[in-house]
Amino acid sequence: MSTLIPTTAYLIRAIHEWCVDNALTPHLLVKVDAQTRVPMAFVKNGEIVLNINYTAVKDLHIDNDAVVFSARFSGVAQHIYVPIGRIAGVFARENSQGMFFEVTDGPAPEPYTKAELSVAEAPAAASPKKSHLKVVK
Repeated sequence: MSTLIPTTAYLIRAIHEWCVDNALTPHLLVKVDAQTRVPMAFVKNGEIVLNINYTAVKDLHIDNDAVVFSARFSGVAQHIYVPIGRIAGVFARENSQGMFFEVTDGPAPEPYTKAELSVAEAPAAASPKKSHLKVVK
């Protein structure tokens, strides 16, 4: 049984691209934990906002597990590692448009399997209400 990849990383990549295409500055809002590698001197109330514009970072890589890049903080190069599950938002600095995500403490929840989704949808399918959503297989 295969598991579905969570959509969060795809949405982060899309908003980042939208920002860049519109000459806006993409930022990440990160809830810092033990797995997050950021300069702790810049963390306030357990959070940090990171500029991820190509002009501010080097070797930016956003995959399905983490956002990784190098950046300078107070003139010192730092290697940044942010697990996708710790990202609370991706947005444009200039207008705050973007997407925000719920971050829970502890390990990120496992994605649903196709079988679990089918079971979860079964009661809705039996409902007399018509759904505007369509299940695609």
